[in-house]
Amino acid sequence: MKQFVEEILITEDEIAKKVKELGERISLDYKGKDLLLICVLKGAIMFMSDLSKEITIPMDMDFMAVSSYGASTQSSGVVKIIKDLDTSIENRHIIIVEDIIDSGLTLSYLIQNLESRKPASLAICTLLDKPARRVSRVKPDYTGFVIEDHFVVGYGLDYDEKFRNVPYVFIPKAEIIK
Repeated sequence: MKQFVEEILITEDEIAKKVKELGERISLDYKGKDLLLICVLKGAIMFMSDLSKEITIPMDMDFMAVSSYGASTQSSGVVKIIKDLDTSIENRHIIIVEDIIDSGLTLSYLIQNLESRKPASLAICTLLDKPARRVSRVKPDYTGFVIEDHFVVGYGLDYDEKFRNVPYVFIPKAEIIK
């Protein structure tokens, strides 16, 4: 994979340490509550998997697949729900688990959609936050890393469905991104 890497932005060890911290915070904040983590597929799957292992309280998981990128590096602004939840979220404490918050358009749509289902609470946990590109007022409750305005892949994040399996987050070489 090194031939595709311009710069490693966040190492595998840095990710593991941060995910452990987030799991500990969530475990404390939601002790005694009916917690449901909602993984936004496909990008957040690696993060969700590792995060759930660090949460030490009973919890459930569910998955949603939404799309606003396609094969592009920028959000189209048009959000489609490809896979909806299998579980009711009414009166449950929900944490949306995201890989990255960029413009916030997709997440803003998702929040509105989920709030209409009457959860007890709704929070956002993201591995990466890129506030320089934000056009909506979305603010995560739990953030792994704040990053500059770079296109990044790895640890679940992809370019045209590739590089999700890389255990670190990196900036790809310009010639890789068409």
